[in-house]
Amino acid sequence: MKFGVIVFPGSNCDHDAYHVISKHVGQPVDFIWHRDTDLNAYDALIIPGGFSYGDYLRAGALARFSPVMNSVRDFAARGGFVLGICNGFQILCEAGLLPGALMRNRDLHFICDHVNVHVETTETPFTNQLKGGTVLRIPIAHAEGNYVCDDATLEELRREDRIVLRYCDERGEATEAANPNGSRDNIAGICNRERNVLGLMPHPERACEDLLGSSDGRDIFRSLAATLAAME
Repeated sequence: MKFGVIVFPGSNCDHDAYHVISKHVGQPVDFIWHRDTDLNAYDALIIPGGFSYGDYLRAGALARFSPVMNSVRDFAARGGFVLGICNGFQILCEAGLLPGALMRNRDLHFICDHVNVHVETTETPFTNQLKGGTVLRIPIAHAEGNYVCDDATLEELRREDRIVLRYCDERGEATEAANPNGSRDNIAGICNRERNVLGLMPHPERACEDLLGSSDGRDIFRSLAATLAAME
């Protein structure tokens, strides 16, 4: 199996994602510049957090037009696995690979902190090594993490069990107080209908070593590696 980490001008979590895949998952991984279009060598793609060019207009609004994104759409349509983290989640929504949108945080402030998220489903390639109902402690770092969608989309996400992570308190309750950015229904991560595209606002790649305060994000990457291994 082989992973690719897409790099946009301004990306600052690309090396974090690369480190996790190469050192903790133990699989080959390449950086992919946003102007590259050949993704045939890869089994899974990570669109990392940080910033992409044009975010001053709206996060991900210009990055969706990068040459690589047409290839990402084709890659996902063929069943390839795509994980978008923070700015990557924003880009996936802007590109139409995930429903809804990410808006400014409820209090209009940038937030950098550890939060608790509840594992809503293990029935995805990205969460199959986790236990349903588990509370993970994972950091966030964003100004536009407020997930919004219309009523019909929210009902569809619920009905199809596509809400993967929700912000919660230490007991796993999705309370208003535990919702750091005002996201609708405390949504912290969703997948597409086919379950091969996942968008997360928290940063699991920053929670893979106890030295950094948590290793709770490690099994998200290990889940994806286990999925690919089972397909070989």
